[in-house]
This record gives sequence, C-alpha cells and structure tokens, in this order.
Amino acid sequence: MKSRLHGRRIHIAGSIPADVAHAAREDVEAARAFVSGLVTEMMRRGASFVVPVDAEKTRPADGLPICFDWLVWNAINSTMGDRPADAINPLAIAVLHNKSEDQVPVEFDALWESLRGSDLVQLESAASWNMASKRMEIQARWGDILITLGGSEGVLYLANLYHDAGKPVIPLNLPICSEYEGSRKLFNFGLSSQHAPKLFQASGVGAHGWLNRINFRKTKPVADRVSDLVGLLEALAPPKAFAVRLLNPSHADYAAVEEQFTQVVQPVLESELGYQLIAVDGVQPLEHPRLDQEIFAKLHRSSFVVADITGLRPNCFVEMGYALGRQLPTMMMGKEGGEHPFDLYTLSGLHWNSAHSADVRKQKFREHWTAIRTRPPLVPDEPLI
Repeated sequence: MKSRLHGRRIHIAGSIPADVAHAAREDVEAARAFVSGLVTEMMRRGASFVVPVDAEKTRPADGLPICFDWLVWNAINSTMGDRPADAINPLAIAVLHNKSEDQVPVEFDALWESLRGSDLVQLESAASWNMASKRMEIQARWGDILITLGGSEGVLYLANLYHDAGKPVIPLNLPICSEYEGSRKLFNFGLSSQHAPKLFQASGVGAHGWLNRINFRKTKPVADRVSDLVGLLEALAPPKAFAVRLLNPSHADYAAVEEQFTQVVQPVLESELGYQLIAVDGVQPLEHPRLDQEIFAKLHRSSFVVADITGLRPNCFVEMGYALGRQLPTMMMGKEGGEHPFDLYTLSGLHWNSAHSADVRKQKFREHWTAIRTRPPLVPDEPLI
C-alpha cells in the first residue's frame, strides 16, 4: 500500500543552543542521527520536504552545527535512490533569501549546485525581506507537517503558523534545549490531554497517547525512535476538506445534494486526493459549545473547501465568503439549472447534473479540480513596500 506520507511535505525545524549545559554533545549527536534516519525513512515513503538554504553556523564550544538544514539536504541527496518511482515532484521546496546561496558551505556547494539545477527542487525566495519571520511564513505556506526539535522563539512562531493553518505540529522532547523553550515547551504543553489535540490529530491512541509514546528515554535506540515517530506520522489525520452545503433534509434539493456528496465528492476527495471531508451538521460530537463556533473553527483550519450553493442557503454564502476571504482553496459547485447569484457567474464553478451517472460526475469533478487547484485568491496579499 502507498504510504499516507506519499507526497506530503515534511518540515523539520529547530536548532541547538550555544550553551552546552542545555545541549550536551552526545545528545546533539543523537538528535542528528535521528534526523538523518527520519529523512531516510521519509524518502522511502515518497514524502517531500521544505528546507531552508542558509549558512552552516557552528557552536563555538564544540563546532557542532547549530541548525539541521544541511543535514537534511545531505540525507535527501544520499537517499535519492530509495525514493519510489511514482513519488511526486518537487522533492523539496528550498526557501532562501537574498544572500543564501552566497553562504552555502563549501563542503555542500557541489551538492547544492546539483540539486538546484534539477526538477527536484523548487526555489522560493524571501529576498524582499531580511527577516527570519518572513522566511518562516513561506516555509509554513508550503509545508504540510511540522516536526520540531530544540530551538527557541523561532520554533514557537513556526508552530503557531502551522496551527493557524490547521496543519499538524509534532514537537520532540529531545534534550537539546531548555525544557522551557522551543520544542520542549511545545511538548510539555501537549502533555495535557486537553491541549494535545491542538497540536495534531491521529488515529489509534490519539494525540495524547502518541505524545507519550514519542517521549523518548535516552536509552531508546535511534532506530526505534525513528520507527515510533514514523508510526505517528502514518497515523496523522489527513488534511481536511470542509463541506459548505445544503443540510436541511426538508429542502427539495436535499436528496440530490446528499447523493452528489456521498457518491461523488467524498469518494474522490478521500480515496483519490487524500483529504478528510468534514461537514458540521450538529449530529456528530461537537468540540465547541456553539454550532456556529464549531463551523467556523473547522472552516478556518481546513486545507480545502467545497462550497455547493444549491438551494441558495444564506449560511452557505456566509461560509463560502469566509473561505474566500481567508484565501482558502475553494471549489464552488451548484446543481445544473438552479438559480445562482449574478456575481458567482464570474468565478469558475462546477455545475453538476444529478441525471448523469456517478462515474461521469466524478470525472467532471476531477477535471474541475485540476483546472482550479492553483487558482490564486480573489484578493492576494500585496505588501505596501
């Protein structure tokens, strides 16, 4: 079976402090072996990566690299032969700034030159800003899963960016920073069963159980640590696709809309595209005290929105407007022959016909997905300077 990590972009972020009292050499070397082993396993499963390109700064006390970025690049390059033949490109999103490539370490210059000139690496630049936060925003935009180790404020900033986008944050408790900073602070936050699901959602023992499982003891071999974390990554809930649709069973169009979602939308999104379709109708258990709060919290942190306007329901237009304003990728649909507001004719939408077979409608859904999947937002971000 194809791994659930196939094509998902992994972002490994963190650093070690200059003070060896908070990161002993043996612990840092164990962490580096762990990262290298994890990247190797992710390559075998067809995952892709988000990796910064920058200098390789070292710790004065022992000369160990402060960050893990070039370790990741090296592991990617050395395991290229293990990558599945059907793996999705680009293999890596390289995030850099205006001086990045001038700062590539000499020992990695040949490696970088071979990668940057291939179809495997997509370059994304934050050259307009000499700010780490802007580079992190680009990283979070492209990444699907954040894995943190060590670090300090930058790790917490990245974690908030991923969380706000509804993407999983996996903090590791490796002893390579103060327990009150960075990844260890995030890990301790998640040890509360109330907070763990805010970091990620997973099948099996759930987020809290998984966090306790990856609370590695020093005696646990690196290979076993990698195996446990891969188990968690495979158990992560898929990215969410939020359904904006008619949900009133007494409405004349309800049966047609229900059939379109159960026979067409859900099978394609979940079985083919790897999403989990979410609809809030008040029947399933709620995480919030109010239904409207439940709707907008889940909508806010979805990766994709399917908005069907059949029936001209006011709540559907409010939710669709929120999705468009949030710049979420949004597919608009409606039953063929139904009435639509005039301004929606200017946005490409899928008009489905319930008289057509499910196979025909699935094909039209796939074709429309392909056509609009990279559609830019209605109002893109345009900085003043």
